[in-house]
Parts: sequence; C-alpha cells; structure tokens
Amino acid sequence: MIAAGQGRPARITALVPEPRGAGSVRIEVDGARFASVSPDVIRRADLRVGRELDEALRALLDAEAQVEAAYRTVLRCIERRSFARADLGRRLLRKGHTPEAVEAALDRAAEHGLLDDAAFAANYVETRAARGRGPLRLARDLMAMGVERGIIDRAVASHAHQAEGNVDVPLALAHKRAAQLRDLPRHVRRRRVLAYLARRGFSGREVSEMVGKLLA
Repeated sequence: MIAAGQGRPARITALVPEPRGAGSVRIEVDGARFASVSPDVIRRADLRVGRELDEALRALLDAEAQVEAAYRTVLRCIERRSFARADLGRRLLRKGHTPEAVEAALDRAAEHGLLDDAAFAANYVETRAARGRGPLRLARDLMAMGVERGIIDRAVASHAHQAEGNVDVPLALAHKRAAQLRDLPRHVRRRRVLAYLARRGFSGREVSEMVGKLLA
C-alpha cells in the first residue's frame, strides 16, 4: 500500500514490547504506532522491521489487534474476580469488542487455563451454598451466567453429596425467618418460611418436614 502523503510503501519501522499490555508487541509503521498484537502473531506473520505493509497484511493486523485488545480486557476482568465464559463474553461485547475478537480472546484465555466453567461452577456452588443459597437457586444463578446445564448439575450434585445430611444452613435460615414472623399464626408462618426458603433455593419434602418440626 502507499502511505498517505509520502508517495512510498508504508513499512514496519519498529516491533517493541507494549508497556500497556503485558506480553503484547507494539507495531510501529513509518515511525507511528499502528497496532498491538501477541508475540505469536509476530511469528506467524513473519513480521520484521522493514517489511512493507500491504492491504492483506494491514487487514490481518487490524483483526489481530482487535483480538489482543479483547484479550487484555479479559485479563483485567479476571484479575478482579472469576467469570463463567458466556458471562464474560457478554461483558466484552458490552464494552464494544467485536464478536469475532471476543470468541478468539475467550478461546485464548481457556487455552491458558484462565477460563474453566467446570471449576467456576464448583467454586461458585461451594462459596454461595455457605452463604445460604440452596441447590435450586444455585442452578438458576449459574444458568443465568450461561453455564451449561450438565456442568451445573455435576457441580450441584457433587456439593450435595459432600453436604449430605447437613441441614445447618437451611435450618438456620428457617429459624431466623420464623423468629421474624413469630406474631403470625402458625400456618401463615409455615407458608412464609417455606416461600422464603424456596427463594433461597431450598425446597422439597425434607425442607417441608424440617419447617414443620421447627414450628411444632
């Protein structure tokens, strides 16, 4: 391609580490910053100082720069907390990254072990269950984040097996809610306590029997 106003082909004049993006390489063309890409792109495209920047190479580097920008956003997000893949993808799209760049960035993060929905779901179930969320609520939460149903079922089942016979959390919640409703008739208290537990993700015959014994 012909550089604007110079009457000669545009050429790569520098390949230097990008100070604002760990691991990225900044490409300078005719002395000006052009794009930041991963070192892998530099190798695959055989980029070097002095190489002419034709239209095909420009298009390639434009696309790879978008992937690199999306990947840096991924890194910033997961530095703060963990994410399910689909949930993080939606966040990147809202930030203006293209769908193609988002998918490539998420694939790259997964290849580096930075995204793992199975590990995310297991950790989410364990930590949120300890805060008083039941299996139904946990499943709803994870589904809203885009985690696959099979992964959710395995995470919830695994935690349920480990916590089998432990009713401390739902019992504590029931005690607290029943105390708040102590001035109401017993049948009203029972209905409201069960509704409260259902919102927290606890339901079923065992929960109903527990509440019945609590209010007896």
